[in-house]
Amino acid sequence: MIDVESNRREQARRGSHRPRHDADGGVVEVKFAWPARRPAAPTTIARTWEDGDHVKDEEFARAVSLGLWDYMRKSRSHGYVVSISGGADSAACAVLVATALELAVAELGLDGVKARLAYAPQLGVAQNVAELTQRLLLTAYQATENSGDITRTAAREVSKAVNAEFHLLDVDPLFKGYVGAIEQAIGRQLAWPGDDVALQNIQARVRSPSIWLFANLRNALLLTTSNRSEAAVGYATMDGDTSGGLAPIGGIDKTYLRAWLRWMESTGPDGLHAVPALSYINRQQPTAELRPPGEGQTDETDLMPYDVLEAVEDAAIRDKRLPLEVLQELEPRYPQYPQATLAAWVERFFKLWCRNQWKRERLAPSFHLDDKNLDPRSWCRFPILSGGYERELADMRAYVASGAERS
Repeated sequence: MIDVESNRREQARRGSHRPRHDADGGVVEVKFAWPARRPAAPTTIARTWEDGDHVKDEEFARAVSLGLWDYMRKSRSHGYVVSISGGADSAACAVLVATALELAVAELGLDGVKARLAYAPQLGVAQNVAELTQRLLLTAYQATENSGDITRTAAREVSKAVNAEFHLLDVDPLFKGYVGAIEQAIGRQLAWPGDDVALQNIQARVRSPSIWLFANLRNALLLTTSNRSEAAVGYATMDGDTSGGLAPIGGIDKTYLRAWLRWMESTGPDGLHAVPALSYINRQQPTAELRPPGEGQTDETDLMPYDVLEAVEDAAIRDKRLPLEVLQELEPRYPQYPQATLAAWVERFFKLWCRNQWKRERLAPSFHLDDKNLDPRSWCRFPILSGGYERELADMRAYVASGAERS
């Protein structure tokens, strides 16, 4: 078996080394004679964020912020709009927009930012970065009967901390109106035991028209808040929370995103500041908050632990492992979980991956930040319809049923 990815990485590694050859094909050795120099005076090298202990966090904040600034400027958008749920993803999007504007002002000055966004006349009266952000970032929390005080407070406090214009909308009448219309059409009531997915999705979808309306009123760009982990398994509602023109965190897994938000809460980018209000986000378990509160819905209960999901995605998609190979790779890494549980999660991933390629085809474009992006237009092609790994999953089930010992 030929490992194409390994060959590609090795060729890339050696690509910059091209030795010179003589007429007979031998390598030419070139010796350099360095001129004599007087000893240089000792100098003090200033440390930057690139010398710190959180280079990845700094790079992520700065790369996505630059992308957001550039995208807004080149699309001539009058800012960004975020449907803020009180969860990690939408909070990260709001924080990244605010960080983009802070970095832009630090680099260009307030007048320089206004000059580059001269097409947006509402910025003329902004006297500082806080007022600039309020005119370029709008957030809205859209509540239904299943929304809780914890997420409502989190959405409000994070929006306040980043100086966004914040709105609280009650979309429960819209949700119930759709449910009532369908119940009348089909002649029966919708109930959670049998209509779970339909009732969850309609809640997500009723939030789309109002947040689009905000974006249209401000001539701004609506951000999609889905992350890469959700894209891998289709854990998002098409035309609901996937609504938007740009997905700034679409290439980032949920495990890293949560770690980055904890860093932003306590530390933040060098030269800027932390966002302590993110404590309202970081002490929660991620949840779609679409089922009745008594059911205790969480993302990881619906799917699997996020770190396991990312491990399965890496092995299955990046490394192109078969289901049985993925399971055998996970077993020594997660000895705390029974083999049957790991196998169920692997099977769930492969089924959801195949079933939801059509969603990935329709997701808003995202920034390409590493070698794990799932955007089919720029990195990861996969057929919309496929065999669904049925034969390969059957092999994994047979392995588990045989009682094979964990490696």
